[in-house]
Parts: sequence; C-alpha cells; structure tokens
Amino acid sequence: MQIPIFTVDAFTNRPFSGNPAAVCLLENDLDEDLHQKIAAEMNLSETAFIRKLKPGDDFTKSSCFGLRWFTPASEVPLCGHATLASAAVLFHVQKNTNSVLTFVTLSGELKARQVKDHIVLDLPLYTAYPQELKEVEELIKAAVGDMSVQDIRYSPDTKKLLVRLSDTYDRSVLENLKVNAQHFLSAEKTGKLKGLILTVKGSSSGKGHDFYSRYFAPWVGVLEDPVTGSAHAVLSSYWSEQLGKKEMLAFQCSRRGGELKISVRGDGRVDIAGQSAVVLKGNLTL
Repeated sequence: MQIPIFTVDAFTNRPFSGNPAAVCLLENDLDEDLHQKIAAEMNLSETAFIRKLKPGDDFTKSSCFGLRWFTPASEVPLCGHATLASAAVLFHVQKNTNSVLTFVTLSGELKARQVKDHIVLDLPLYTAYPQELKEVEELIKAAVGDMSVQDIRYSPDTKKLLVRLSDTYDRSVLENLKVNAQHFLSAEKTGKLKGLILTVKGSSSGKGHDFYSRYFAPWVGVLEDPVTGSAHAVLSSYWSEQLGKKEMLAFQCSRRGGELKISVRGDGRVDIAGQSAVVLKGNLTL
C-alpha cells in the first residue's frame, strides 16, 4: 500500500523554520494501530491524517474531510499547526478548488480558508482560569527556576498551564531560557497537565509582536513544540483580556520560531492565520 505523505513547515514562509508536520492523505481506511506507528516513524511533533468521509469524495474537489493528529506517543484532540499544514497540502499541492475547507475532528468542526498568502484557521477559544501557585510550584521552579512570575492560569479544556513571566523580562530572556522539559514529568504532581505555556508581554509601543511564548508538552512526547496553534487558542483568550485587543500579532520564540496573526471573534472562536512551506513530497510504502 502506498500513502501520499508530505512534510509542511507551518507558521512560516520559508523551509526549516516554523513547525514541521507530516500530512498523510488516506484514500482508504487505515488500520487503527498504523496511525501511531506512522507518527512514531515520522518522529515530528505531529503527524496529521486526512481522510475522505464518504465514497466519491475527492481531495481536489470536496470541501469536508476527517482529520486526526498523532504525536510520536499518542493521539491528541487538537493541533493547530498540523491543521494548517493539512490545509496547505489540500490548497497548494492538491489544488483544492474550495475557498473554505472543513475538518471533522475530536475538537469538532474546524475550518480553514485562504486569505492572500496566509491560511486562516477557525479554532475554539479556550479560557484559562487563575491557578493556585502552591499546587504547581515545583513544576514552575523546574521550568523557570527563580525567575519572577506575574500570573498563572490553567485551561481545563486543554489541560494547559499558562505561566506569564514578569513584564520586566523581554523576548530575549524567554528565548535564551534553558529548559529541560523532561524534568517536568516528575515535578508535575496534579496529574491534570498536558502542556506548559511560558509567555511574556510584547512591545507596548503598538509595533511588533503583542506577546511571545514557548510551549512544552513532555506528557504527550513533545519536549518543546516549535509553534503551537492549540496553545494560542489559550494565549489568545488570555492576552486579548490583558491587552484589551482583539487583533494581535504573536511570535513563538522556539529555536525554529514562527509568527501567528490572531483575531479574537465574538462567538467564542479565534481566527489564527499563518503561512506555510511544503518541504517534502513522497509516499509511504506499507
């Protein structure tokens, strides 16, 4: 069996930056265990599987597809960058003729549309609630040592902890922070976390990025994710409230780095836009 597979760098317009995802186009149903085996073989933070929902569907002409995401260790309920990568394969490689694509996922229906040279994802907006320090103090110390922390929030929907560092720190401090995410596994005692977001406020001049972040998810086999759409579904809600803004520009300052354009909507959703670069095309032989 041959399965078309692609590697796409998401949230960037150039190869070898942004966040790489593998994307598989499934003409037929795939044995359940093969999804995880392929994701482990690709060994990227996420491998996406696009499947046809009914006989007669076509990757070039249909507008609605099933979509699942797997890390090398497990299936996840939401992945923004691999959704953007999937839309890029359909729009740019398969030359899909629709203006909007709908993906049926574990997080409900997600839509992707082309706007000039960006792909805009329609994602759920997740609220993060105040979190008591004592419960997560050991984890935060493992992440940032004795650095000053300004705010701690928890998103129960996504199981992500948001840690805002003091506004006295700038982007370079976050970028240069040495983090050993493997230590998080023993430091996290609540059993309720799947990801840790570190974030700092951006420029107050109104120019440049509104906020910066890094994201760590050793609980699902990803030590640090380069650019994370699902984390920004939490960050968008938080920073929109903090800054009083609906339109924001964000940068995730991992080693590869990536930029996200954010538009918080009034219906509990958020539009997250990014660019993409298809860097590999081939076939899996099973």
